[in-house]
Amino acid sequence: MIPNAITQEIKLADGRTITIETGKLAKQADGSVVVRMGDTMLLATVVSNKEAMDGIDFLPLTVDYREKFSSAGRMPGGFIKREARPSDEEILVMRLVDRVLRPLFPKDYHADVQVMISLNSWDPNVKPDALAGLAASAAIAVSDIPFNGPMSEVRVGRVNGEFIINPTPAQLEESDIDMMVGATADSVVMVEGEMKEISEKEMLDAIAAAHEAIKVQVQAQLDLAAQVAKSSPKREYSHETHDEALRDQIMKDLYDKVYAVAKSGLSKEERSAQFKTVRDEYMEANFSAEELEEKSGLIKTYYHDVEYHAMRNMILKDRQRLDGRQLNEIRPIWSEVDYLPSTHGSAVFTRGETQSLTTVTLGSKLDENRIDNVTFSGSERFYLHYNFPPFSTGEARPIRGTSRREIGHGNLAQRALKGMVPDDNFYTIRVVSDILESNGSSSMATVCAGTMAMMDAGIKMKAPVSGIAMGLITDESGEYAVLSDILGDEDHLGDMDFKVTGTKAGITACQMDIKIKGLSYEILEKALNQAKDGRLHILGEMMKTIDAPRTELKPHAPKLTMMKIPKEFIGMIIGPGGKNIQKLQLDTETTITIEEDGEYGVIEISGTDAAKMAKAEARIKEIAFVPEVGEVYNGLVRSIQPYGAFVELAPGTDGLLHISEIAHRRLQTVEEELKEGDRIDVKLIGKDDRGKLKLSRKALLEKPAAQEAKKEEN
Repeated sequence: MIPNAITQEIKLADGRTITIETGKLAKQADGSVVVRMGDTMLLATVVSNKEAMDGIDFLPLTVDYREKFSSAGRMPGGFIKREARPSDEEILVMRLVDRVLRPLFPKDYHADVQVMISLNSWDPNVKPDALAGLAASAAIAVSDIPFNGPMSEVRVGRVNGEFIINPTPAQLEESDIDMMVGATADSVVMVEGEMKEISEKEMLDAIAAAHEAIKVQVQAQLDLAAQVAKSSPKREYSHETHDEALRDQIMKDLYDKVYAVAKSGLSKEERSAQFKTVRDEYMEANFSAEELEEKSGLIKTYYHDVEYHAMRNMILKDRQRLDGRQLNEIRPIWSEVDYLPSTHGSAVFTRGETQSLTTVTLGSKLDENRIDNVTFSGSERFYLHYNFPPFSTGEARPIRGTSRREIGHGNLAQRALKGMVPDDNFYTIRVVSDILESNGSSSMATVCAGTMAMMDAGIKMKAPVSGIAMGLITDESGEYAVLSDILGDEDHLGDMDFKVTGTKAGITACQMDIKIKGLSYEILEKALNQAKDGRLHILGEMMKTIDAPRTELKPHAPKLTMMKIPKEFIGMIIGPGGKNIQKLQLDTETTITIEEDGEYGVIEISGTDAAKMAKAEARIKEIAFVPEVGEVYNGLVRSIQPYGAFVELAPGTDGLLHISEIAHRRLQTVEEELKEGDRIDVKLIGKDDRGKLKLSRKALLEKPAAQEAKKEEN
């Protein structure tokens, strides 16, 4: 039986359309949709177990996004011809979708939920990541899974002062904003992107423009779900059992003690130890072993609620932070550059109990980060890696590869810095941040340390960049507190985590997660302006350590020379099987790459010895020598004939110096002026019909009359 598909259309302001279809594919999933824009098509499915697993008191949500190579008519690269582990770009899309979906599920829903999104058809003019959130939410909307949505995500760009929703790649090239926004109809939930030093107001305007487009997409999902019978009512569930009397008793008995610890301004380690002592002493004094075996889980949950309320209320009431700071106060900062003597650039940046040791390595074109994905195949000459080892938080746990969190934090820092790499930079730049201590905003420490390490390496940055993480505490009465430079606990207990990076001129990147509904633009504006003050303070502290890029690279850093040659010489330089270029690299101890660019070959020579690099450059110029009429060359007299001399301008390039062009006087023989082996200056005065070179020596000599006039003057 052919299924009857249900479709809903969304029209964008510029006339393009997005369609959502359900009922045709993957009908055994709890919910499934196909989202299409242009020729880009995504299939999104969602399945949730009916019951929660024993002992689970959180939402076990998994979001998976994969791009099929067949969607672009390509075969997977490598030896094994099938899609393998997800790429960094796919993981970043998973994180974007997860961060908006997760807070929208009921807090007491603990059954496993798996959302799977696949790119099955790709249109190069439609970026699929901007549709993934819409697809995931629509799949949940047509299911019976409890959800406080729908939501959607859009990309917003700005070209010539006009905001564009889901811009094309060509439009993004001209845009000064590339930002993803996730929201429900009434609340912005997530913002992430990069900007070209825009103002705080411009960023708020971009968020508002994106939210208006999202409202339309949310309504389309509601209209689609209304046509799907199983989408309503949502399934009933009971994943938590509570003892309200026990909850109230713990709150009554421990609130004041917890409040006192929160207000004491202790360090992270001391505060955690005292909170644990309060809890453990209470459990030991008030419960038997049998009661603890039965209720310890509930007791710990309710004690966490006491910490949550006490710390939030302390901040709102006393306007004091967990470590004793004022709301807008930045933790103490110390930094150092050139810490690692053998690296090309290094910096240590420490803010409070968060520390990054960052290195910069300079390389050639061979060191580019090569990317071969479905929607992008190319390379990066600037890339950043972020590492978060367990010892940074005093933990001992297994290390199983690079985590999604590390990829996400590294991507944010990379986007913050890459726009400040100078346009005339020829180096491949790799930045690596190792987090050695962590108590809040380690990604922002990476941005600060990355800036300093790049300046230490001698990279002529357009402007230095700093970053700060902001937080927010609110209550039901409308009281709120915006926190600058948040701690880990303030992030965990707060209502917003807002990271923003920028130069003195403006914002370069941001990442925001909002955990409450209906956050006003007034509060967002205050947070952005307070963040600006904070990052400028941090930038000032950084400048005390290094206030400008070093004028020279480190002695052991590679040097680069770029040159262009006519492309017909590329084969001669490379030689059969690469023989010539390999020998040249061996002889000069350099690394040489050649890339065809239109009518030219672009050559990059890298090495640490300037003299040997100059030797390699000279040899290439000899091979790719193209003489120009009017230029003067120092040549070698190779042979003498009755009618003139053949002069070698470069290996394999000779010209005829006719006997009449040797001197101003009439010569009977060439030997009157020249002999084989002489080096002489000659001027290229022309080429004949066959391309033969015509040279002149006398054009560079003073005429006899001028010589006589000079004698008379003397």
